[in-house]
Amino acid sequence: MSEHTYRVIVRGTWEGLTDEARARLLAEAADHGMASMRFTEEGSLSYEPAPLKHFSMRYVVVSDAADGEEMAGAIAEDRAEVTLRDLGYGFRDLKSTVTDLDTMKINRKPASRR
Repeated sequence: MSEHTYRVIVRGTWEGLTDEARARLLAEAADHGMASMRFTEEGSLSYEPAPLKHFSMRYVVVSDAADGEEMAGAIAEDRAEVTLRDLGYGFRDLKSTVTDLDTMKINRKPASRR
């Protein structure tokens, strides 16, 4: 059994946020902007405070290569659901984009000749 490492971006839309959840998201927005975007196993949440409409979460998922990208996306979406529910945030329309780091081709430029 071989494992692959995947980078997964889960995107969604806030829905049914309570006044308390909305206030917390707005208060913590500076901690969840562009600079906070990292791929981690526990996930990193990012969103724009104005308008407070969409969010993304970035994950690193290591799973059986035979299960493929679809399983990695499902794992990340499940992690996102659990995290968001635990935080008390309403959401909908989770969709994931998956990159398999083990099969990704890297185009390197040849060293220039002098």
